[in-house]
Amino acid sequence: MRLPRSIAGWTIAVFGVLALIMGGVGLLWPETMLSSLGFEVPATRAPGDHTGTFLMASSMASFNMGVYYLLATATEWRAFYRFTVVFRLVTFTVFSIAVLADIAPGRFFGVAAWEGVGALATAVGLWWDARR
Repeated sequence: MRLPRSIAGWTIAVFGVLALIMGGVGLLWPETMLSSLGFEVPATRAPGDHTGTFLMASSMASFNMGVYYLLATATEWRAFYRFTVVFRLVTFTVFSIAVLADIAPGRFFGVAAWEGVGALATAVGLWWDARR
């Protein structure tokens, strides 16, 4: 795989690698992922509690998303970079509202912040690259 050829490409590559890693952690060590996000990890789950299933699906999605981001970086797919800025800002908004509405624990705001900062970094990278 080639190294990114633009500032925006580097922001997408970093997010892609981290999405791969976090997806892998969620698949291999789900309790670690849950506790790092501030969710309670009980010794046993009640019947009908599908937290593990949901985490597996989310982790697989994260892993796959990492692959998509790295593919976009390898091909310098700038339309994808622009697309991610918009939807990462949407994700930031939805996750922030979840924390503020007490739907998610406070530490989950770190995920929202990561999305927002990543979107802004890519937007700045796109702007900077366009100036060159």
